[in-house]
Amino acid sequence: MNAPNDPLAANPLLDFSGLPRFREIAPEHVSPAIDLLLSDARAAIEQVAVAPPTWDHFVLPLAAAQDRLDRAWGQVTHLNAVANTPALREAYNAALPRITEFHIAVGQDERLFAGYKALAEQPVGLESSQRQLIGNELRDFRLSGAELSATDKARFKSIEEELASLAARFEDNVLDATNHYALYIENPANLAGVPADVLAAAREAAEEEGRAGWKLTLHMPCYQPVLQHADDRALRETLYRALAVRASEVGKPEWDNTAIIRRILELRRDVARLLGYRNFAEVSLVPKMARTPDDVLAFLRDLAARAKPYAERDMAELRAFAHDELDLPQLAAWDVPYASEKLRQARYSFSEQEVKQYLPEDRVLAGMFQVVESIFGVRIRERSAPTWYPTVRFFDVFDDQERLTGRFYIDLYARPHKRGGAWMDHAINRRRYGALLQHPVAYVTCNFSAPVSRNGGRRSALFSHDEVQTLFHEFGHALHLLLTEVDVPGVSGLEGVEWDAVELPSQFMENFCWEWDVLRQMTAHVETGAPLARDLFERMLAAKNFQSGMHMVRQLESALFDMLLHVDFDPATGASPRELLEAVRREVAVVPRPPYDRSTNAFSHIFAGGYAAGYYSYKWADVLAADAYSLFEEEGVLSPKAGARFRDEVLARGGSRPALESFIAFRGRPPQIDALLRHNGMSSS
Repeated sequence: MNAPNDPLAANPLLDFSGLPRFREIAPEHVSPAIDLLLSDARAAIEQVAVAPPTWDHFVLPLAAAQDRLDRAWGQVTHLNAVANTPALREAYNAALPRITEFHIAVGQDERLFAGYKALAEQPVGLESSQRQLIGNELRDFRLSGAELSATDKARFKSIEEELASLAARFEDNVLDATNHYALYIENPANLAGVPADVLAAAREAAEEEGRAGWKLTLHMPCYQPVLQHADDRALRETLYRALAVRASEVGKPEWDNTAIIRRILELRRDVARLLGYRNFAEVSLVPKMARTPDDVLAFLRDLAARAKPYAERDMAELRAFAHDELDLPQLAAWDVPYASEKLRQARYSFSEQEVKQYLPEDRVLAGMFQVVESIFGVRIRERSAPTWYPTVRFFDVFDDQERLTGRFYIDLYARPHKRGGAWMDHAINRRRYGALLQHPVAYVTCNFSAPVSRNGGRRSALFSHDEVQTLFHEFGHALHLLLTEVDVPGVSGLEGVEWDAVELPSQFMENFCWEWDVLRQMTAHVETGAPLARDLFERMLAAKNFQSGMHMVRQLESALFDMLLHVDFDPATGASPRELLEAVRREVAVVPRPPYDRSTNAFSHIFAGGYAAGYYSYKWADVLAADAYSLFEEEGVLSPKAGARFRDEVLARGGSRPALESFIAFRGRPPQIDALLRHNGMSSS
């Protein structure tokens, strides 16, 4: 038992003996824990800086100290994203500059840089994964300004600290603008067409505030089905506009991200110039598979040239249908989801809401786990653990010898004070400390509809097929972390994996959602318990590539905008990012956007996430994923043989070797684009 004055007992962020103690973590724990761990890490640096540059005396002690800091700060970061409160946000933002300053100092420490250089020059005694880490570290030291003059180092440090602060403010503004918006509807006629489960959730939300009627929000489980199904065009436009102008000058001034975006771009250009690059895109690509911005732009424009004719055909069909069948002579952006859903129903005789009734949470999870267990030879068991919210679930993963491999949390539902979107992150990375193996632990976070009350009871949460694909996607990321067999710090799990290859396992997993032998196992009608009928699945499959051209160019629009923004855009000219986006849309887009569109102000991936000059990664990895999955199409989609090969050559290897080497080891050849085009209905074969 811990003594009363034991810091482990007093501060759960300092306890590394097991899983995070989420129920006990409070904002007042953040600053003391981070200060102590920073002090410990700095002390470790001073020790290794004078130690012989060997793996055991230099790399491992440094990695251990940084791992403890990473685990504690990771818990704070996670809670700030999924259980955001004013007090926690204040504690997070107060500690963030100290964390940033520490990492910059480490990245510029000439003693550590010299130590890794000495290790790199050792002719023998290191494994290939250890050499991979050393090469990564030397690259990252250079990207952190280790070779700059003292004056430039100070400038670089100042820039990075400001960038970290701006990214946090950007994300806070998006969250606050999203949470603040509410549209209250009292006349049920205005909600004609909106699905019953969405109405039930909206009614509950209004009742919780003591209001009559229905509360509509910008959270995706509400926003998306309203845009798809609401017959009231004015209602659709109202919600569309509210989402399109989030965190802009249209709303509260303190939530406007316009100036933040400009400042972020200015600072990124400064970083590039300090490091000797022409633009920030070149900096971003140094640790990625793609070599140059020109290579990326050529890749994106080649895809655009292939996809745009299909997108134009899709849009022409939609306009004609809207004009002839929906009395919509002018198809606006807020009409596209609605008209698309009506066209899908007319052409394929089913709706997303019809399919959703067959996809209750427990069946979906069980079906996904069955796929993973079948092809990768693991076992998944639900367990109890302290969590940050009552609906969060926790699971253990075992290998075929019943040995623990990893653990994960799943947080599925949208709620206030939770960042939007879906993501996976690590709570704990795999490490080996002597005889002790530290198992990896993942967070899988989504924003789906929560269970609602129906007929006097609480009905299971229902997921759309798109949401099921999102779940498979994020769980693919988790598998990359959970199934690693690499113990070397910095290249275990997702660590050290090139950013444009990180999406390979996630997008690979999405393919299974379109297999009958997979999907039928995860369906049971919420009212009758009947499984999905084969004829309904065949209609879904026929509609799989419905508007695939439009979807493709929408992704390419974002990717091109991101890359060009970090190659050619100069904030000093007075031009706005929105003008660049409009130019990109003229090049590739087919859906017209209204003049008030300010979607750049909520583009968190590139302004508050890790995707700056990296959003192309989704399409880059899509090529890898489709080609990887083609082996399963050849050998059987649930083939344990193909699964073992993917696990051994891709998932287990983590970042211990270049991603292209891992792909070739798995597939037996370099990646080819043919499978991606075929999967999207853009191939003659």
